[in-house]
Amino acid sequence: MKITRPAVAGTLESGDVMIRIIPLDTQEIDLQINSSVEKQFGAAIRATLMEILTRYDVRGVQLNVDDKGALDCILRARLETLLVRASDVGALPWEECQ
Repeated sequence: MKITRPAVAGTLESGDVMIRIIPLDTQEIDLQINSSVEKQFGAAIRATLMEILTRYDVRGVQLNVDDKGALDCILRARLETLLVRASDVGALPWEECQ
């Protein structure tokens, strides 16, 4: 999936996460995480984000994550919403991801 424009998903409310994405000219993923629970769950947050990015073959982006204690399912939903907003796809290929 090619990211073509910057986008934002989520809020800064407690229990939520705000994620911003910016396309880069490289093939690297620049992942910046700021979390109120980073000491306890930082590795799990990073693993979840990387799993979703790998699943949709996303490369060449800067991802800024401001987590306020979001559950894993919220983190996944926000990132998938963000990917649709930042790319030229109308919807994610749900059937292919199972």
